[in-house]
Amino acid sequence: MPTAYIMVTLLAAAMAGFSAASVFFRAKWVVVEPLADYGVPRSWWPWLGTAKAAGAAGLVAGLFVPVIGVMAAIGLVLYFAGAVVTVVRARSYWHTPFPLLYVAPVVGTLPLGFAA
Repeated sequence: MPTAYIMVTLLAAAMAGFSAASVFFRAKWVVVEPLADYGVPRSWWPWLGTAKAAGAAGLVAGLFVPVIGVMAAIGLVLYFAGAVVTVVRARSYWHTPFPLLYVAPVVGTLPLGFAA
């Protein structure tokens, strides 16, 4: 298994895990204020954090069972695409790069995984 694939996968999992932890611990500057500004109901927050945590765990599991990693990566790409749509619909255009930064290493795991 190539080192680049392992490193990018672990980076993507760490970033998704950090994002999930930010939701679970209600980090004010990362989650509470932006999600409230975007109009995301508080009742959705635990589910959003769980989805990100499951994606992070799936990426790590994908190092051992590749199909799980592919499914986790696809799920996270869809999740962060939804985040971009939410940000744009809220007209917080200057926040748009943040979900894109989180999804970039996830997207990077897909071609690296197929090359492995």
